[in-house]
Amino acid sequence: MSVHGQLLLRHHTPFIRFWLARVFTASGFQMLTVAIGWQMYSLTGNVLDLGLVGLVEFLPKILFILLTGHVADRFDRRKVAALCQCGQAIVAVTLLLGSSTGSLTREMIFVIAFMMGTARAFEMPTTQALLPNIVPPALFPAAVAASSSAMQTATIVSPALGGVLYAVAPAWVYGPALMLYLIAMALMLSLPSQQKPLKQKISVESLLAGFRFIRSRPEVFGAISMDMFAVLLGGATALLPVFAKDILLTGPWGLGLLRSAPAVGALLMSIYLARHPIERRVGPVILGSVAIFGVATIGFGLSTSLWFSLATLVLLGAADMVSMVIRGAFVQLQTPDEMRGRVGAVNSLFIGASNQLGDFRAGVSAAWFGTVPAVLMGGVGAIGISLLWIRLFPALSSRDRIRDPLVGDEKAS
Repeated sequence: MSVHGQLLLRHHTPFIRFWLARVFTASGFQMLTVAIGWQMYSLTGNVLDLGLVGLVEFLPKILFILLTGHVADRFDRRKVAALCQCGQAIVAVTLLLGSSTGSLTREMIFVIAFMMGTARAFEMPTTQALLPNIVPPALFPAAVAASSSAMQTATIVSPALGGVLYAVAPAWVYGPALMLYLIAMALMLSLPSQQKPLKQKISVESLLAGFRFIRSRPEVFGAISMDMFAVLLGGATALLPVFAKDILLTGPWGLGLLRSAPAVGALLMSIYLARHPIERRVGPVILGSVAIFGVATIGFGLSTSLWFSLATLVLLGAADMVSMVIRGAFVQLQTPDEMRGRVGAVNSLFIGASNQLGDFRAGVSAAWFGTVPAVLMGGVGAIGISLLWIRLFPALSSRDRIRDPLVGDEKAS
């Protein structure tokens, strides 16, 4: 991208508001996640419960998959996103009251995780579909990287802050998280409305259109599914409380640093990609990034040093960001605006499967085989996925450019 293009994005006021809204809502979510994970492990001491929290948070993505995308296409995306942020603000209030009164139980945490998962199930495809309505196509690849950097910016600071505040008192985490969600709501509602809402009535054909669209494009389907299985097998974030407390012998502040470390790598990589978008050999690049993700996971599993663990997580986050940016550009640039919500919902399902089901897989594996073996097996699995996908999706492995100029003119229903 030219310097002129970078300046246009930097001075594009609606995008700046969108970016800030993403920072605030992601910060609130990360703070809540750190507090919930540590609180659950302190309450039960059971690694399986950490995985179950991820599973419960993922369930709404499956239950409402046919509705989330349709809602994003049929209704004002700004208002839908703001409503989802309001729901997460209610979650913060519930946690604040529960921790202040000492009434927070294992079962209550599961209910709260389901509520938060429901709000995010509708929010993720909506915000993904909203971005192309804000920036012109020429700026979109850089906007994807910059938008992703919002998540990583939040993930660097907020988990560490959440860990420090939790060390003072659990209730101290939830008040700031509530304020962040309220600010994000105001910013989201201030965005201009440029969407053309879907006029088609709800039907099975309309609801399934997102699945059919992704399946019809081998490169897109390959990129999404590879990322899903790699993170599903290699994800270890659910086990970070165990590593922090029992292996690295640190406290909530150390857990916050561990959760922040992948975001440091991801943020640095997103800044680089915003200035130097990947334009050639995107297929080999995304396959290589997944393999590096697996190697970094193995390094983290073998580490007994906090600082080496942080270094491996930084590398892991940078590799994951490369895959995330290429996948995001694939999906958005090849999808007509009237379908972006439904396609985004399917993409969110894949992302949720990799993250929340990955947490569940990690918890079960740790309970069966031990914490360190569970992480090592996950890293080996991620490397295996990158090699297997070369054979399963040759169109992806040989893909040269992200954007196909012919696809942008296609129409779908």
